[in-house]
Amino acid sequence: MKFLVDQNLSPTLVALLRTAGHDVVHTGDIDLAMADDRDIVKTAAQQDRVIVSADTDFGTLLAERGATSPSVVLLRLRSPRRARQLAELLLANLDAVVDDLDSGAIVVLEDERIRVRRLPI
Repeated sequence: MKFLVDQNLSPTLVALLRTAGHDVVHTGDIDLAMADDRDIVKTAAQQDRVIVSADTDFGTLLAERGATSPSVVLLRLRSPRRARQLAELLLANLDAVVDDLDSGAIVVLEDERIRVRRLPI
């Protein structure tokens, strides 16, 4: 899968997802470190990447536009986790949500559950 990891997550997460065989870039790697969320959404859509973030603003932006892409994985955990734990969480649940992400969705990974909202919202 192709991911675009947001600035609020560690570049170490990128390396771990790459090791697992995914095509992953970090916003800091492609001159989007200080970019507006709209620019990140635009880039992810153009490159057919799933945004991985802890920022809830992406869902709002997609809903305002009635967008069907890009998909977003939102990491909403009670306590901060290290990049390795985040990678393990994402990779452990990816098979369950890959079809949703391919079709256009916001997938929220929480401590005890997964929520999926199909796009458009």
